[in-house]
Amino acid sequence: MTPFRFIPLVVATGTLTASAGEIAIETKHSALVLRVEAGKEPLVIHHGKRLADAAEYAKLPDRRKAADDPTGVYGAAYTTAGSRNLLEPAIQVTHSDGDASLVLNYESHEAKQLANDVQLTTVKLVDPAHPFHVTLYYKAYIEEDVIEQWSVISHGEEGAVKMQKYASANLFLTGKHHYLTHYHGDWAREMQPESEELGAGIKILDSKLGTRANLFQPPSFMIGINGPVEEDNGEVIACNLAWTGNYQIALEVDPARNLRVIAGINPFASEYTLAPKKEFTTPALIHTWSGTGSGDASRNLHRWARKHRVLEGEGTRQTILNNWEATYFDFNEEKLAALIKDGKKLGSDVFLLDDGWFGNKFPRNDDHAGLGDWEPNKLKLPHGIGHLVKEAETNGIKFGIWLEPEMVNPKSELYTKHPEWVIQSPNREPHYYRNQLVLDLSNPEVQDFVFGIVDKILTENPTLGYIKWDCNAVIFNAKSATNPYPAHLYVDYVKGFYSVMERLRQKYPKLPIMLCAGGGGRADYGALKYFTEFWPSDNTDPLDRVYMQWEYSKFFPSITMAAHVTDWGKQPIKYRTDVALMGKFGHDIVVSHLDEKELRFTQDSLKLYKELGPTIWQGDLYRLVSPYTNDFASLMYVNESKQEAVWFNYLVTGSRKNLGSDGAVKLKGLDPAKRYSVREVNLYPDTKSPISGEGSWSGDYLMTVGFSPQVTKERDSVILVIREAK
Repeated sequence: MTPFRFIPLVVATGTLTASAGEIAIETKHSALVLRVEAGKEPLVIHHGKRLADAAEYAKLPDRRKAADDPTGVYGAAYTTAGSRNLLEPAIQVTHSDGDASLVLNYESHEAKQLANDVQLTTVKLVDPAHPFHVTLYYKAYIEEDVIEQWSVISHGEEGAVKMQKYASANLFLTGKHHYLTHYHGDWAREMQPESEELGAGIKILDSKLGTRANLFQPPSFMIGINGPVEEDNGEVIACNLAWTGNYQIALEVDPARNLRVIAGINPFASEYTLAPKKEFTTPALIHTWSGTGSGDASRNLHRWARKHRVLEGEGTRQTILNNWEATYFDFNEEKLAALIKDGKKLGSDVFLLDDGWFGNKFPRNDDHAGLGDWEPNKLKLPHGIGHLVKEAETNGIKFGIWLEPEMVNPKSELYTKHPEWVIQSPNREPHYYRNQLVLDLSNPEVQDFVFGIVDKILTENPTLGYIKWDCNAVIFNAKSATNPYPAHLYVDYVKGFYSVMERLRQKYPKLPIMLCAGGGGRADYGALKYFTEFWPSDNTDPLDRVYMQWEYSKFFPSITMAAHVTDWGKQPIKYRTDVALMGKFGHDIVVSHLDEKELRFTQDSLKLYKELGPTIWQGDLYRLVSPYTNDFASLMYVNESKQEAVWFNYLVTGSRKNLGSDGAVKLKGLDPAKRYSVREVNLYPDTKSPISGEGSWSGDYLMTVGFSPQVTKERDSVILVIREAK
């Protein structure tokens, strides 16, 4: 355990009375250091490698005296608007008396030990001209090298304060060159990477979708300091904003060439009115610093997520057989009973019934009707959901169900009864996304309704084993019929969603729930607090998934990334299966269409996954060979004891011969002193591996000289298991 270190020059307990001092928020390898002085704004003076001697933080230069900063607040820990600041603010408000200026000076701080390896530092700020307060929170996860950072805003003014901007964090990174890796895309094209050197001015990453963070741009990014982001070299900061709605990340290169990163809820159309003595808590920015590239940054986030954030992150996962691509909306009890038997035959843990099972007056036979009417369709399912739950249990498999409870079709009983529950403008022609509209989760009645949908199904079917929670639509014509503060809608929608999930998790703390949102629309650590996994993309083409999952792995552990074998793509079933095995494994196939060898291979792959699952779920990920610059992709999970590793390899280029792993791949993460065997697994029936599985190599040899997985056109996907030789 690393003790908290606060280094004052002149200090009373928790409050500075004169001169200056440093507050060091430290992890095992990194430090974020504030310089604080009574009656002045706190400054960030260091964000990077932790110093061995904490007393030397006091020797760091004081930005207030920098010749290239005429304001003295370029490096402010939480930059204000309306005073002497000339740059992008983290917070902008209008006080109850109409004053639009704000200054936030240091008032006090406190450090608490929450657990052996978790420390919480709070820094209280106050406006000297108004009873307006901001508390900055820095939660340091020592062993994982992760900091969770957010702010709490309150005031004691006579009337309400209007907040135009209220960021979660204001990072300040020194250096002369800063490189950004961020992501863009659209439906079925998620996580397309883009890298650039940041020049003077402001780069904005943002979303205005309302119901989710991502369709065009996710709230995940990496920054390379004084060099591009590289896998194993250089200073890197990896970040994810834990907010499932509109966000804004502003990256500003200041006149001194330092970088300011201001991240939080998007101020777009979201002025927030804060009543006296009320608190507003911003979402957290999750960030980690690495001095050895993005690989270590990823592993930091993975360990943190599994241990501290994701539901059952250190647990296990169930395998799914989903009916969607087998039936779409066209099914009945007989079809489903046969598919349930197929799930058991395959070896899956759960049969998941997808969209189309509900609606009577407006039956859900396509995506134009029924959404919102969560009663089983009597023609398709005359005996209800309970009959299918029992059918699954009789076959030794669990039953799961698809829900999209935040949405409604205009052609539904719910819309007819409660048009005031729907987000829409009465003065505008409605515009639909997937033929649906969004329910107003800023309305407590709607929150009760959404909670009630899920609670009713689980109360009536207490052994139901899985939920797929979807969210396809975005918000158009953003108008609430019931919210007294129209500008609060975007923020209150997400808060309402979290409120529903809090209630569900209090009552059903362990139920596995997949987070789906028109593909990878909710890949953020705000929502993942309540879910066991997320759906990265509706695009399940395995070649595309190699790239998508490669990029998602920069921020999220494999136990959170649902990956299913489907009929998308032209690759053989072995390739499709091998790609899915490197995530949270499942199937979306017609089992009856598999021939004898395909069925046997698929059954064996499920058994293999259950054997190797602990290493894939909980192991450290090492990306070995990038698909962007090579003929093949190669990555490996290594378990904590370094006794086992699972090594995935995929050919990603053309059909020409002589492509693939023509040389040895240097492995990572092994124990150099241990000896290891190397064996190929998940072979297709009646095929033989050129890798004999005999002999052993030292970890030192495998990491220094390497080993060839022998990926070729004929062997376009190869999985190897590396185990300590006994």
